[in-house]
Amino acid sequence: MSLGSFMLERVAWFVPLVLSLSVHEWAHARAAFALGDGTAESKGRLTLDPLAHIDPVGTVLLPLMGVPFGWARPVPVDPTRFRRDISMRLGMLWVALAGPASNVGLAVGALGVYAVCAGSGSRLLLGLAGAAGYMVILNVLLALFNLVPVFPLDGSRVVDGLLPDRFSAGWERLKGLGMIPLGVLVVVPQLLGWSPFGPLLERVQALLGWVAG
Repeated sequence: MSLGSFMLERVAWFVPLVLSLSVHEWAHARAAFALGDGTAESKGRLTLDPLAHIDPVGTVLLPLMGVPFGWARPVPVDPTRFRRDISMRLGMLWVALAGPASNVGLAVGALGVYAVCAGSGSRLLLGLAGAAGYMVILNVLLALFNLVPVFPLDGSRVVDGLLPDRFSAGWERLKGLGMIPLGVLVVVPQLLGWSPFGPLLERVQALLGWVAG
């Protein structure tokens, strides 16, 4: 692959990634705000502006280098400021789910755009269909990856909210390992040349092919 083709492919993924990560973090902030916590709003994070959420390394550098994952700056949440009618544990569960849910919503919306534009003879609409296809694939992967129950992904907060108390001690010890499990999850499949999301990606691509007719 030439350098030009490599950079073109990176940019084609970079723009949807920035937009998707921004919506993901905004959704966390919006859910927390709805539950009574204005921490994210006070820090300028209750916005869809990508500049408020970009992490120089996770959102820009690594994706443009071709690393197959990325992240934005985490939204600050203070569960002690939730409304009295919701527990901190349940509130954090809903805030955590808001991010992946936003990616599912983006994937569904992008699939609708793809369905409308993919069969068009217009070069502009076909280009829009290609961008929408990227959005579908990317947001499905983001939603599922973030639901993996490994700290600091959203899935770990979901486990926090659902795990029975009798298992909490073991779970806290596992979380005490910090980023090590996530590093293993990301690095080992790359070394083996295998992706746990490969079969899902094939199905999403098959769906796009079916929709395009």
